[in-house]
Amino acid sequence: MKKLLTVLLALLLMTACGAKEENKEDNGITTYKVGICNYVDDASLNQIVENIEDKLVNVSLNNPVEFKIYYQNCNANPNDLAQIIADFEAEEVDLMVAVATPVAMAMQGATDESQIPVVFAAVSDPVGAGLVDSLENPGANLTGTSDYLDTNAMMNLILALNPETETVGLLYDLGQDSSFTAIKAAKDYLNAKGVAYKEYNGGNTTDVSSAVDVMIDDGVKVVFTPSDNTIMAAELTIYEKMAQNGIKHYGGADSFALNGAFVGYGVDYANLGKETGAMVADILMNGKDVSTYPVKTFDNGTATVNTEICADLGLDFETVKETFAPLCTKVEEIKTAESF
Repeated sequence: MKKLLTVLLALLLMTACGAKEENKEDNGITTYKVGICNYVDDASLNQIVENIEDKLVNVSLNNPVEFKIYYQNCNANPNDLAQIIADFEAEEVDLMVAVATPVAMAMQGATDESQIPVVFAAVSDPVGAGLVDSLENPGANLTGTSDYLDTNAMMNLILALNPETETVGLLYDLGQDSSFTAIKAAKDYLNAKGVAYKEYNGGNTTDVSSAVDVMIDDGVKVVFTPSDNTIMAAELTIYEKMAQNGIKHYGGADSFALNGAFVGYGVDYANLGKETGAMVADILMNGKDVSTYPVKTFDNGTATVNTEICADLGLDFETVKETFAPLCTKVEEIKTAESF
């Protein structure tokens, strides 16, 4: 009798589930599978993912659709990244989301034949990376959002606050393709201004920390980092010794300041995430052609100042704000934290 009851209960559950699926179909709800791969665990990229997911949830609340999200983080490991993409393909996702340039490049190569649509997020130079033919007409199965950094604007901030600067440290990961354009722009700017620069590199947190030690020994007092994910991931481990040694670190995202840099300058990553999610929904729900869907760019005019680091460096925030204000859309303040 106990066994019979178990079988009957299982049948009832199956019938209920079947009815639920049938009702779901009758109600006209369409389900889309979306595979999201993050490149590394850091404040900026995590903020993007959270806002992509939130946007898709909001869309589903107001439309007869649902988005089944498969989220993975490859932690900057190429082998893991390849496996994640293979898993997405095996799951037959309707669209992949690539968070950061290395993920977008890997998805580009893996989807050449399948032509699964790919929407990237926070790719600094989509054209230079060879992901799209142009921002207006991508030309293939990829489009997305760009966190292009106006390097000259950031250099202007540096020299406005410290016009006597003789040397600027350039801290970045040689393996980050997204950093090359910004670093070249920084060199061109500094050469034109007659300001020297020294390059410091690291491919992981340990190497970045060692590079900062060399920088301290060299006596460099101003440092520029583009929207480089490796340095971003290391920021929480290096910010204290940089501040203690009087080094002003300018990073290419507000999350740098959140994690202890003196200034973060660039796009609003929360908004970038929302806009990326909106693109995903639009492509899936309205059948938009990814190859002709323009890449979205954003205003880069926000300077975020870490007020705690500002004080550690012996600077008055109001004075810094007054200096930056004519060169920015807005100046915001923040305190050190791990995430937004």
